[in-house]
Amino acid sequence: MEQTGRILIIAGILLIVAGIIVYFAGDKFGWLGHLPGDIRIVRENVRFYFPITTMIIVSVVLSVILYLIRKLF
Repeated sequence: MEQTGRILIIAGILLIVAGIIVYFAGDKFGWLGHLPGDIRIVRENVRFYFPITTMIIVSVVLSVILYLIRKLF
């Protein structure tokens, strides 16, 4: 149970840090979500948005960060 508690505390701290970054620097990331490859369909009554390129980039960046954290600790 100690390991689970430690993981939850670290996840909470990371969420707080991410929230602070988005709050103070959210306007700097305006390009995120509007990349080539993101699917956007706008019709009269329907809006569909699927940011596939953005999700791939975020996934790669998070994978690299987690890999580096595991290697350091």
